[in-house]
Amino acid sequence: MISLELPPGTPVASRLAAQTTVLAYGSGPGRCSPPLKGQKCKYLPLPWGVLVRMVKMVSMSVFSSIDHVGIAVADLDHSVEWYRDTFGMELVHTEVNEEQGVREAMLRVSGDDAGPQIQLLAPLRPDSPIAKFLDRSGPGIQQLAYRVDDIVIAARQLRERGLRLLYDEPKRGTGGSLVNFVHPKDAGGVLVELVQPVQPVVEQ
Repeated sequence: MISLELPPGTPVASRLAAQTTVLAYGSGPGRCSPPLKGQKCKYLPLPWGVLVRMVKMVSMSVFSSIDHVGIAVADLDHSVEWYRDTFGMELVHTEVNEEQGVREAMLRVSGDDAGPQIQLLAPLRPDSPIAKFLDRSGPGIQQLAYRVDDIVIAARQLRERGLRLLYDEPKRGTGGSLVNFVHPKDAGGVLVELVQPVQPVVEQ
């Protein structure tokens, strides 16, 4: 197996992807089927420019998926009922976040849907971010939330790319998740939320 010298700080996943690509890439003398017993198989490295581009493609990814779309509402109970009766959505979770000054509800789009959810957000007090949003813009989409595997690493990557985050350290979000936000002025006017879900406990 050949040795790769990748740029400093290249994530482990990118290193593995690059190594795997080198071993599988190409045709002719640089590629071979699993060798027969007693045979040896030689591998040729990718051109450096191709390898760098492929590493960058892997390492650029910050998010793993869309987690939810947050919608600001004035009355949570009325809105949950409306989304259920009008769109057939299913309520899966409600909670109160005193720190953020918000009541929230998570809705599943359909009964067997495991994809992104709709989050309804209603203010607890007049000085909360949701109350200020409603005063400024009225009810509507307030945030787009992306899921991340490690919120500290994701935040560092975004700061390195010149984006401002609202919090120095992650805060508690829905269901005990960890959250942070990208300043909307740095994200095309969209309030981007980073969500690191609670890791499930595996019973021994």
